[in-house]
Amino acid sequence: MDFSLFKPRQNKYSAKEILRWLWSAWKGNQTQAVINAVLGLLGVAVSLAQVWAVQHAIDVAAHNTEGSLYWAVGIMGILILLNFAISIASIWVRNILGIKAQNRMQQRMLDRILRSEWSGREKMHSGDVINRLENDVNNVVNFLTEVIPNTVSVLALFLGAFFYLFSMDKLLAVIIVVMLPLFILASKIYVRQMRHLTRQVRNSDSKVQSILQETVQNRLLIKTLESDSTMMGRLESTQSELRQNVVKRTTFSIFSNLILNFGFALGYLVAFLWSALRMSNGSLSFGGMTAFLQLVSKIQNPARSLTKLVPAFVSVFTAAERLMELEENPLEEQGSPIELEAPCGIRLSHVSYAYDSLKNTEKHESQQGEAIIQNLSFNFPPGSCTAILGETGAGKTTIVRLLLALLHPQEGKVEIYNRKATRTITPRMRCNFVYVPQGNTLMSGTIRENLRLGKFNATDEEMREALHKSCADFVHELPEGLDTKCSETGGGLSEGQAQRISIARALLRNRNIMLFDEATSALDPDTERQLLQNLLDNRNKTIIFITHRPAVVDYCDQTLHIKKQRG
Repeated sequence: MDFSLFKPRQNKYSAKEILRWLWSAWKGNQTQAVINAVLGLLGVAVSLAQVWAVQHAIDVAAHNTEGSLYWAVGIMGILILLNFAISIASIWVRNILGIKAQNRMQQRMLDRILRSEWSGREKMHSGDVINRLENDVNNVVNFLTEVIPNTVSVLALFLGAFFYLFSMDKLLAVIIVVMLPLFILASKIYVRQMRHLTRQVRNSDSKVQSILQETVQNRLLIKTLESDSTMMGRLESTQSELRQNVVKRTTFSIFSNLILNFGFALGYLVAFLWSALRMSNGSLSFGGMTAFLQLVSKIQNPARSLTKLVPAFVSVFTAAERLMELEENPLEEQGSPIELEAPCGIRLSHVSYAYDSLKNTEKHESQQGEAIIQNLSFNFPPGSCTAILGETGAGKTTIVRLLLALLHPQEGKVEIYNRKATRTITPRMRCNFVYVPQGNTLMSGTIRENLRLGKFNATDEEMREALHKSCADFVHELPEGLDTKCSETGGGLSEGQAQRISIARALLRNRNIMLFDEATSALDPDTERQLLQNLLDNRNKTIIFITHRPAVVDYCDQTLHIKKQRG
């Protein structure tokens, strides 16, 4: 056996920090937790009543106690029906309220991600994030709404069975529970090591999901590069890592459980021998012996369940830790949007920016990389049209992100202004912008649903006008028109068609400053010229193009040439 498995491990967050986070998460799930706890306590009462009912029925049948055997069996039947009813109610609460609780937490976590600052270089793969939002959220919700309430009923059953047994035989009751403190003392080492091993398994599982997701998303590229075997090799290597981590965790868990179960088995044999000796000398009836053994079982089973709480705590601590990492990025400035009166301009004053290095993310350290933008000053006057030009990697898209307050300059400032005021750009001023990023940015759903991301209550007439202005009249010639369905990333449409629908979506948003990042790259020259004429027909917007296309430059008032910073 690898005894290194039993060495203590340091974890990223302290138990106190995780418990504080879990307490905050529990507040939104109190109703379900309370209902589950009440049902659990009712189940305990019925379970202990069944012990008495069985003992009573046996003693009546053996003529050790007076009474009607039919009534005794009838009481047993009523208790069985009550147990069925409680079980059905528990399943209903778990399935119906459980999915609602899971949905709420997923919404809260996703909302937190969407409102956090964007670093420009994501530390986590999207597959890893999705894995956390699905598996880890489910783990946390299940723990808060089921495991904790069930623990209340398990404790109640343990105490009830103990006092019931104590009333029958004080010494045996004490002997049965005296072993429990030993397990509590050993649990600290077990918890720390299992947290580490479980974290390794969960991280490996996230890596597998990330590879699966990337492979499915890019299967056309993989096919054309004939890299099927390469991707399958990557998948097998990652799955092998997952299997090895599962083996380590399982080995540790089996060894720990073997010791635990040996103790419980020894305790049950002691109880059996004790009750058999008492029955043989006439101090205990057969019904009493049956009750003895049931009560010992009802003490040991809750104790066993309580020891299973340890891996449950390990699992939820790992899940909570992974979800807490999703919240590490600070929130953007929150508050009501600040919309300036049109026309608006943008001014960059001595702006410098360098992306952080990712080398020390494990230590929560960031190193400033090479400068992308350095001491840049430029003015985009209200109502102007500007082309931003430069070689790949020069920082054109970084400028757009600075304008949208997705990134913040490390030196200098970015301002939005009109005739009345000048304000430093913040996320709350994003409402003044329309942005069309490069590439296919349509989402799965109908064309109508995609357009309404720009304006959620847009009428068919407004959508028709926006489509016409973006040279996307072809939509109305499709068999289902606006209700034509697109698959992921606009599948079913050409790149040029998807770009024009994206521009129509931006036009529906109808804001003062329009940013186009290579938004006409997939259009033919004639369509591109017509689109530019439509966009610039009424010079009431400030328009900025990130482009390599000469035709676009010809329609602009000014150009900004960005040069790549040389190390």
